[in-house]
Formats: sequence, structure tokens, C-alpha cells
Amino acid sequence: MHFMAEPIAYLNGQQIPGSQIAIGATDAGFIQGVTVAEQLRTFGGKLFRLEMHLARLRRSLEIVGVDPELTEADFKRIAGEIAAHNHSLLDPADDLGLTIFVTPGIYSLYAASATRRGPTIGIHTYPLPFASWAEKYRTGESLVVTDVMQVPTRCWPPELKCRSRMHYYLADKRAREIEADARALLLDEGDAVTEASTANILVYRRESGLVSPPKEHILPGVTVAVIEELAGQLGIPFLHREMYLPDVAAADEVLLCSTSPCIWSVVRLNGRSIANGQPGPMSQRLRAAWTQMVGLEIEAQARRFASRT
Repeated sequence: MHFMAEPIAYLNGQQIPGSQIAIGATDAGFIQGVTVAEQLRTFGGKLFRLEMHLARLRRSLEIVGVDPELTEADFKRIAGEIAAHNHSLLDPADDLGLTIFVTPGIYSLYAASATRRGPTIGIHTYPLPFASWAEKYRTGESLVVTDVMQVPTRCWPPELKCRSRMHYYLADKRAREIEADARALLLDEGDAVTEASTANILVYRRESGLVSPPKEHILPGVTVAVIEELAGQLGIPFLHREMYLPDVAAADEVLLCSTSPCIWSVVRLNGRSIANGQPGPMSQRLRAAWTQMVGLEIEAQARRFASRT
């Protein structure tokens, strides 16, 4: 193919140059924001926990009622091919983010004469933006609670992984107005802690171990599940229970976790330090276990490539 020397992507049954990945202005994913998505990353060029992400994708599509017309084996094959090719264009020590997205397809009220029917399915990659989080391993994160709350479960179930994220955008915007470079921590209708914008939250107390909000109240994070596995291997208790702001403020450590950075510390909440205001040993211990699991020093990798931007 003439474009094999550049990144490739997949869109609706075709392999295309990565620069051409797009959805149309009459797609329901654009008009209504009805887009189910999964975000993965590679370690050493290999997609991490692809099966878990595809299981979550399948559940999200069931909730929305969209048949992707591809099997799980199809998704695995296409994602693997795209990741392998695109990683070959990078420094071998670099890694990729990979996005899978599915929409219901053309929004018929805006395009009644459209001939194409069926879902829109796309898969594409990008070099991981290490500069976005490399320093956070060392300095930690600041969280701020704003007046923007988590989407109530009466709107859609927390297990739905979708691109409808206006609440994240508004919450982070207001958080940064309160404290520069902070990100938002979202509460539910009963003021229970749910998650940060685009990241799950864990609290650590020496006497009780790691605590996550109840599974039924949050997006079932793949990274949270991996950390629970690592905690089990390390003999660290891991619980799921409701938590509130005083629980976060009084924690020995507070951690965030998401696909690309994996795990890092929160050092401030609403302008006040958590513990001594520094990243703690639990985040370092879990990152070390993660490093051993994937065979790649994730913090060193992030710092190495952060300087490119």
C-alpha cells in the first residue's frame, strides 16, 4: 500500500492512512455524541489487556443497543495489526495509545438520503503524550471539587464507557479556575466520591489498605482491576466501599489510575495537603510492581520521551 510508511487506521472495513481517520458531520457520534470508546496503550509495542477492554466495549455496546458487526476476534486482529505497524514507525522504546470507537452511524434525520447504513467503527493510534503526566509521578496531582457532579445513574449506567464527557470538561475548567493545573474530583448526588475526570481514585490507609468506590458506582476501570491484582500479589488489602471527602482528606495516600499513566499520587485536595503533601511509598510500590509485570520502567520511559514536546 502506498501509505504503509505512515501510521495506519481502520474505518468501516477499510485500512486507511491515520491522518484520514474521521467521522462525518451527519454521524450520530458527532450530532448526538453517541460514541462508545475504549482507550488502550502498548508496553513495548504490545497492547495491554486487550481482552478486558473488548469485554467492556461489548458491554457498552449492549447498553447502547449497537451491533458492531465485528466479532471480538475481528477487533483483536485489526487492533493488533494497526498497533504493530504503527509502533514499527516509532523509536522501539516508545509506545502508543490506541482508540477503538463505535457510533450508531448516520443520524437519519440529518441525512435521510444517505445510502450507507450500519455503525461507524474506527481504530487509530497516537504516540503517547508522556509530557502530560511525566512530572506528576514526582510532584503529584491536585484535585478540586467543583459544583459539577458526576452524571446521575438515572441518565446512563456508570459501566457505560462513552465519549459524552461534557461534565468532565466543565468540571476540569472550573477546577483550574480555582487552582491552576488542578483536575476535578466528581461527587455523586449523595456527595459520595466517584472518580476524577478520566481517572479512577483509590485511597490508602495503613490500617485498612486500598479502598475504591463501589464497583456499581463507577466505570469499571481496567487499570483499577490490574491494581487490585497487584495488591493481591503484594498482600495489600483491597476493598470496595463508599467514600466521602473526609475519607480522602484523611488518607495516608490518595492515588489516581488510568490507562496511559497507570498510577500516580494525589498530594492536594481543595487546596490542602494530603498527608505530608508528597507522593508516598504506596504509589511507588505499585508502580514498581507494574514495571515488573510489563517488563518496562514506566516512570523512566515517561521522563525520557516527555522532553520531545
